[in-house]
Amino acid sequence: MRQALDLGITLFDAADTYGNGRSEELIAQAFADRRDEIVIATKVGYDFVQHGDERRGQREIPQDFRPEAVRRATDAALARLKTDHIDILQLHNIRMEQVADDAVWAVLEDLRTEGKIGHYGLALGPAIGWLAEGVLSVRRRKPAVVQHIYNLLEPHPGKAIQDAARESGAPTMFLIRVPHSSGMLEGKYTAETVFPPNDHRNHRPRSWLLNGVKKVEQLRFLERGGERSLGQAAIQWLLADDRVASVLPNIYDAEQLTEFARASETPALSPEEMEKVAALVAANFGQEREEGKYKGTMELPEEEAATA
Repeated sequence: MRQALDLGITLFDAADTYGNGRSEELIAQAFADRRDEIVIATKVGYDFVQHGDERRGQREIPQDFRPEAVRRATDAALARLKTDHIDILQLHNIRMEQVADDAVWAVLEDLRTEGKIGHYGLALGPAIGWLAEGVLSVRRRKPAVVQHIYNLLEPHPGKAIQDAARESGAPTMFLIRVPHSSGMLEGKYTAETVFPPNDHRNHRPRSWLLNGVKKVEQLRFLERGGERSLGQAAIQWLLADDRVASVLPNIYDAEQLTEFARASETPALSPEEMEKVAALVAANFGQEREEGKYKGTMELPEEEAATA
């Protein structure tokens, strides 16, 4: 983490439920004397105090978004982070109930007024989807931040959510999860790639690997003679949208850390490259379209859809 800061990474995104508080404690430990150099983002909403031992693999634990629970969780996060303010507080994987709950958003505004948080918003997940939750949040609540899954190979529903923010005049900025489509856009997989038994990518269908490898080969032109890696180009493609505040790639070792930290120093994608990518995406890279497997609410209410 300290190496990341030395390489120019200043945003550190945690959640109270990650390691049952451990991710926040690590940030406090790593940057005890450098707090003013970093931006801390964290999340609240999962009741890990009562249910933290129940987590198994990708299964979620119960959530608690009552205003008093949000306030209590925020105070606890502040204590673990050893700071007097959280720069970005996100409601962790909200549902439609929270989008509509005025009390939840009121307590966030109270926490901001009190100086305990600088900005607030939401994280969508855990899996890809949540179209209505994202679109209705930016239209009705106009949060400062939305974190969601979005990448060159999986532009839906991320693009629709970001378009909704632009069209509604919301000031929302976006933090992008899974910018490399679970590693596919790093360009290192082959049709023979096998993931370890407990690897989260085993939840992906086999067709994701086979079709993804074919798509990636059509994107090799983005490496532009070694000026940037494909993984860096995938980040640059996201940063071309001025509403993207930052990306949150999965980082497993120092080599990846250095590669991704330097992504913004590589050449930005040219208009011609952006157009070529757009054409490939529109044509689904010449592959047969598969029905997407999305979570959450993927249809807008009729009255909202009419204005889209």
